[in-house]
Amino acid sequence: MNILHILPEFEEGGVERHVLALANGQAARGHTVYVVSAGGKLERLLKEPNPIHLPVHRKNLFTAFFSAFRIARRVKTEKIDLLHAHSRVPAWIAWWASCMSGVPWIATCHAYYSKNIGLTPYGRARKLLCVSDGVRRFFEGLFPDIPSTTIYNGLDAPVGEWIPSGGEMIRFLFIGRLTKKKGVDVLLEALGRLHDLSWTLDIVGDGPMMEVLRSDVYSMHIDHKVRFIGFHDTPDELMTTASCFLFPSLQEGMGLTLMRAVQMGLPVLSSDLPPVRELLLDPAEKQVPCLLPPGDVGAWEDALRRFIIYRRTGGAFDSRKIPNVEEMVEKVENAYFDVVKYS
Repeated sequence: MNILHILPEFEEGGVERHVLALANGQAARGHTVYVVSAGGKLERLLKEPNPIHLPVHRKNLFTAFFSAFRIARRVKTEKIDLLHAHSRVPAWIAWWASCMSGVPWIATCHAYYSKNIGLTPYGRARKLLCVSDGVRRFFEGLFPDIPSTTIYNGLDAPVGEWIPSGGEMIRFLFIGRLTKKKGVDVLLEALGRLHDLSWTLDIVGDGPMMEVLRSDVYSMHIDHKVRFIGFHDTPDELMTTASCFLFPSLQEGMGLTLMRAVQMGLPVLSSDLPPVRELLLDPAEKQVPCLLPPGDVGAWEDALRRFIIYRRTGGAFDSRKIPNVEEMVEKVENAYFDVVKYS
């Protein structure tokens, strides 16, 4: 098949990592893959050199329609069989490009969104692929007539192995884009109350809250304990030496970094979110010590203190629920064939 993916940018983030793994996996299975984005640092990791740069990241009617027109022309010249959108603006663009070209389109739903007119295109897609059951239930509630299915993000084997450290210092680790919904400010406030205990925190990632978080760290006088690493090509290496992975998000579709930590057997403290519970051995368990109310500084403070003292999180995740990349690619491919054969 000839496949064209559309995502806003190819910088750091779970959507970008998902598209990178999916596109490379599809190319390895013999498909011709094109990726439309505004560009970014991860683009160089595409194995098939077919990136297309358009302003598909801008929330602007004129640029979105312009991008749809350019994509529709490309669809005809390259004989594209299917358009695959990732995120809201690309969904609008894929919908319009599909109308112009007659080629079907689908969307991967990576997150929960505010219920507003911006979600309209998802009700016009041929199929919705959702990264968790929680996200699927959200979109099924909005668009019950659109076929949807859950396909977890697939992960390659990790680079390195996590081995419990016997040292005195606890090394906490956060990996993710530094935005408000990631809850890093909550995490720092909780750790600030534990400044007299033995711990360090590595914050891996970049984003609009970087300078605000740096300022918070200095104002709480924990700058000697917190290290801002920025973007890192191989975060697996940092996981192998961490004591505990922290996932304080206020809302998530299904975090790739969380899945990697679970896959590696790294202890996890996380916000109690429906997609996170899907990875538990027993998702219906009511009280799980490693899962904390999102945004609750006091709960995070208590859990972090307990881990520093006892080095246990009190949670049981099931790494067998996480597919490898090939399994994910095959499931997505089957969804493609279901759509294309009825077009």
